[in-house]
Amino acid sequence: MKVYTGDRTIDGIVVTVNGKDLEDHSKITKFTSGGFEWGFEAPPATQLAFAMLYDHTGDAKRSKELAKPFMKLITANFANEWEMTSADIDTAIEQL
Repeated sequence: MKVYTGDRTIDGIVVTVNGKDLEDHSKITKFTSGGFEWGFEAPPATQLAFAMLYDHTGDAKRSKELAKPFMKLITANFANEWEMTSADIDTAIEQL
């Protein structure tokens, strides 16, 4: 099972999956050129949602369709530090 984590550090934002940097996958779908963000509704939070969904599902089309609803339900509501598992993502997808 994959574990996704996010943290705001003195050096900036860090998002990992199983301890490695999560790719933004902006070459597949680009919501922003500003990287990841969370805790509010904005394109960078949508990019994070897409990246997590695509990394989890491997399905670019479905990930793009779900990115905005997932952002509104999940990434816009993350605290400064957060953790989410593959099982958590599956549960969130079922709620969309």
